Amino acid sequence: MDFGDLISRTDEEALGTLIGQNSLRLLRTLDESLTQPSQLRDIVLSLSSPAHLLLDTESRRLLFNLLTQQEANRLASLLGVDESGNPYQSLKEARVYKESSRERLLFNFFNLDPPEREEIKEEPALKCHSPEYGLFSYQRTAARKIKGYLRQESGRVVLHMPTGAGKTRTAMHIIAEHLRRTDPGFVVWLAYSEELCEQAASEFEEAWRYLGNREINVHRFWKDRELNTGALDDGFMVAGLSKMYNLSKRRIGQLAQIGQSCTLVIIDEAHQAIADTYSLVLESLLVHHNKPGLLGLTATPGRTWADIHEDEKLAEFFDRNKVILEVEGYGNPVTYLVDEGYLADAQFDSLFVEPGLELTPSDRKKLKDRLDLPNHVLRQLAEDDERNTAILTRLEKMLDRHRRILFFGTTVDHARVMATVLQARGHRAAVITGETDDAARKRRIEAFKKDSGGPMVLCNYGVLTTGFDAPNTSAALIARPTRSLVLYSQMLGRAIRGPKAGGNEEAEIVTVVDQNLPGFSSVAEAFVNWEDVWD
Repeated sequence: MDFGDLISRTDEEALGTLIGQNSLRLLRTLDESLTQPSQLRDIVLSLSSPAHLLLDTESRRLLFNLLTQQEANRLASLLGVDESGNPYQSLKEARVYKESSRERLLFNFFNLDPPEREEIKEEPALKCHSPEYGLFSYQRTAARKIKGYLRQESGRVVLHMPTGAGKTRTAMHIIAEHLRRTDPGFVVWLAYSEELCEQAASEFEEAWRYLGNREINVHRFWKDRELNTGALDDGFMVAGLSKMYNLSKRRIGQLAQIGQSCTLVIIDEAHQAIADTYSLVLESLLVHHNKPGLLGLTATPGRTWADIHEDEKLAEFFDRNKVILEVEGYGNPVTYLVDEGYLADAQFDSLFVEPGLELTPSDRKKLKDRLDLPNHVLRQLAEDDERNTAILTRLEKMLDRHRRILFFGTTVDHARVMATVLQARGHRAAVITGETDDAARKRRIEAFKKDSGGPMVLCNYGVLTTGFDAPNTSAALIARPTRSLVLYSQMLGRAIRGPKAGGNEEAEIVTVVDQNLPGFSSVAEAFVNWEDVWD
């Protein structure tokens, strides 16, 4: 039967019970016309749903009284209650449990759907909660030590974590605590590439959502962006080092304004700190009366492989204060990070080739003095067909084992050539260089980051060594020869995120070793290389 028909049978007494006698009395006092049965029925249904009226024991019993004898018998039979005597009494005494078959039959009788119920989950007495922007235990230990150094008189320290260990996130916790404690406060983050700048700004915005305590200004000051000097009292500023250096030459007053507001300076890739152009910027920020703290971030706390004097200068610049991951029972923290799943277990392999190089005596002399090869030598390597065939063969074998591979080309043109040939041979490949426009770069990186589609190789030159994060990358082939341990570590670091960092348990790093040319092959070696300088 229709539930509306049942409600239409309610008389004044039943309606008074359903609405409540106090409510009914007040309605009569205010306006007698409001107590007409038709209006009272509308009030009943507006205050209580049919489901509620049927589930409430008292209102259900009242409604059963409105059934005809035939309806009462039929419902009693349907619900399986005794109908031989008084069906009304049997119905009133019947128990209707939530989500029971009897409840479902009752609602079916009145052409109603059983109520949808949200599952109420009872919370346990003890429950562990994970923060939305938390730190691993080793990161918390490092952050605690960093804050200790920043409170000292010199206030200078380097945070040394291997690539993939989360130094940026650790730094964001340090910055957020500094800004909460210093109100107003102004933090300046310096980086040398556009990718690193945007990464820092976006990461701070994410971190401040969970760690912040007030509205704050975020300044982006690189490329063609200009500085709003009227909003330097409280905020976070990410600045390109070249942009800041140009400011020091053209508008030294603006640089002084930043320095006067600054309460903490962060320099990403801290090995850049003592370069002539960048040390001028740092000193300009640190000279003011606020005497802000200075935190350097790096995976490789040295500037070179062979010049111990340059590395000594860097250590002196930071007063030899460095926080490194120290784990009891592990001689090398990289091993700990792999064992615990923070970094992938990287398998290193070398692809030996014998390029047909024609090196002049001048070239050989330059190879002894420079970190990177002369451009014309790199071009010779990039155009060597035998070398390229060996690289292509290895990449195609890697595509059988990996879904996302990074390829670091020898030159810009080399990256393009390899992407073109891979595509021509039926593989998914894309190329990104410094000349790639922003829209194409974003589109190609997003395609690489997505796990959909077949295996893919992202070929690049000079733009994905830092500031690029695609944790599903499980392999890299490095065809760019360099004596820079810093650069090499940055390249391989793109592929060694572990499962706890959203990456992979294992990674494969293939380094092209050109005969008689330099190359490195161990991330652990990269991590411990400069320890003697900082002791």
